[in-house]
Amino acid sequence: MPKRRQKVKRYHRSFYSRGDKIKKAIGIVVLAVVVLGAAWLAAPYVLDWATHTWYTVVRDRDLSASSEASSAASSEAASSSEAASSQAASSEAASSRPEPVAGTVIREGSWSAVSLSALGDEASIRSTAQSLAAQGVTYAVIPLKDTSGYVYYASAVPAASGSVAATVVDPALIASTFKEEGLVPVAELAAFQDPVASYTVRSMAIQYSGDGSYLWLDAANVAAGGKPWLNPYAASAVQFVGDLVEELYNAGFEQVCLSAVQFPHSTSSKQSFGETGGVSRDGQLRADIAAWDARFAGRVTLWYEYPLDSCTSVSPTLGALPAQLGVKNLVISLPAGEARDEAQLAQTTAQMKEMGAAHVVVRDSGSGSFY
Repeated sequence: MPKRRQKVKRYHRSFYSRGDKIKKAIGIVVLAVVVLGAAWLAAPYVLDWATHTWYTVVRDRDLSASSEASSAASSEAASSSEAASSQAASSEAASSRPEPVAGTVIREGSWSAVSLSALGDEASIRSTAQSLAAQGVTYAVIPLKDTSGYVYYASAVPAASGSVAATVVDPALIASTFKEEGLVPVAELAAFQDPVASYTVRSMAIQYSGDGSYLWLDAANVAAGGKPWLNPYAASAVQFVGDLVEELYNAGFEQVCLSAVQFPHSTSSKQSFGETGGVSRDGQLRADIAAWDARFAGRVTLWYEYPLDSCTSVSPTLGALPAQLGVKNLVISLPAGEARDEAQLAQTTAQMKEMGAAHVVVRDSGSGSFY
């Protein structure tokens, strides 16, 4: 009788304790983390190697050159974008700034006369300009040639060689500084009432009719206070005044006020004006004013100053009213020490404008104030 096969009994029992299982699980997790971390760190290099191999071996391309070109293109695009942005910002800023006003433009605003003693150096010029601006002044009038014949800056005009005063100012510095402070600098020049240049270039002066070697004086003699005058009929005298205006324009003055554009108050048979061509006094002054206006058209705004009595009635000094001489920008000077008659001023101003004057300013000769 065959033997029966003995069955082997199998037990599904683990020989690991609970602690061993936990340690094993932790080990597996740590290993997985290490492997993944290594893979993450190595991935860029592997991808870079693979990409480089693809382009250099398979595609036969220089990847480094392509990268440089791409980088350059990117940098250029960034620069273009930055430049465009900067240009747009500049354009926006420029559009927000007010347009500069030309120095020849006549503006609304108050006027003030400036003493030369306040313009001795750069610091005082700046301080004076700032003070005037703080007071709301627009026009600052600087006397650079007066009726004594003296020029208060270092003029290079030959006919002014004997006219330069001992103490002078710097017109270019004054003009630039005043403009920086928002002011309109106006150079004031006396035209034909000039006893100094009359002696320097005698042909420019009114002559004594009895003897051409003598100059006519506005009083009996020098001892009596007599002084010579420039001759409004003399082309050289008109040229001389224009050359001074030109010189100051080059120094930065775009507005100039001319006074004493007239004949002497006294008339005499002893006055010799040379060849007049039969032109009347008012006709000659009209021609002189037209010559200066034409010479400086678009470059210098010219003002002409006349006393009140020359604006209310025709005097021998002009032969007509200022507006009838072609004056467009008029300064009426009030006599010193006299009360201001508002009604008369309003009437005179209206009359001058009706005759063609575009702008009229009133000046108090005593105080130097403007209205």
